[in-house]
Amino acid sequence: MTVVINRPVTTPAPTAPNRRPFSALIRAYVALTKPRIIELLLITTLPVMFLAAGGLPPLWPVIATLVGGMLSAGSANALNCYIDRDIDAKMRRTRRRPLPMVQVTPRETVVFGITLGVASTAFLGFAVNWLAAGLSVFAILFYVFVYSLLLKRRTKQNVVWGGIAGCMPVMIGWAALTNSLSWTPLVLFLVVFFWTPPHTWTLAMRYREDYAAANIPMLPVVATDRRVAIEVIAYTWVTVASSLVLWPVAHTTVFYPVVAAVLGVASLVEAYRLLGRVRAGTTGAVLKPMRYFHLSNAYLALLFLAVAIDPLLH
Repeated sequence: MTVVINRPVTTPAPTAPNRRPFSALIRAYVALTKPRIIELLLITTLPVMFLAAGGLPPLWPVIATLVGGMLSAGSANALNCYIDRDIDAKMRRTRRRPLPMVQVTPRETVVFGITLGVASTAFLGFAVNWLAAGLSVFAILFYVFVYSLLLKRRTKQNVVWGGIAGCMPVMIGWAALTNSLSWTPLVLFLVVFFWTPPHTWTLAMRYREDYAAANIPMLPVVATDRRVAIEVIAYTWVTVASSLVLWPVAHTTVFYPVVAAVLGVASLVEAYRLLGRVRAGTTGAVLKPMRYFHLSNAYLALLFLAVAIDPLLH
């Protein structure tokens, strides 16, 4: 059944933040950066640097790139919290974020996000190189203006194209060591690009009511479970195929494609199981879409771990 979403989204009236201890305020600012998302981005940055170096990369560029990347991602996430403060308050999954909980003000959030963005750009530019800094700026601007402001509330393709911002750490990690771009990071860019929609859609299946209440046209909100499951399978196939392209492009050892193939089979099996449960008439929590979601997290982490290990085997 297609869910029709027609409730307007209204912005709550701004209020003063609750008075809290300094330590609680620090925790609120950290929460604005969405640390769990930053962890996922770093998982894709560091292994690419091993691949670019052909082995162990030099320590300082790695540290500088990871620090700059954390600041950059924190900037984009904080500004996203400002933009989404109204819908975050409507969703169970996000209503305990700092702005809905009135732990910081919208103005403070914007200042914090911009400050992190400026700091990340300057740090990456001077400590790493300006190509990496420029890619970082592109990621911030794309996430804020294209995904958060333009796509998220308007189209079911929001996470398809909006996911480009989450692919940029791959390019940044490569550029940090080589001061250039090539086909190798582009292949891994595509892996993350095709991995993102099914990963996000299965989460949205679990929290469908939240997205509907917030008037966000995620695919599981505007399409049937069968349509979503088929899309998950299609994107999983393309993700696995893209991951295997790295073998000839980067001239890896046989270790990487073997790991990529095993992980790909595991992901495809779970994707088809999801479709099987849909066809059996399973709905709601019994559908267990989070099984694919959690497996996809492990898939990406282990795949990029293989990317890091492979250069050490040459």
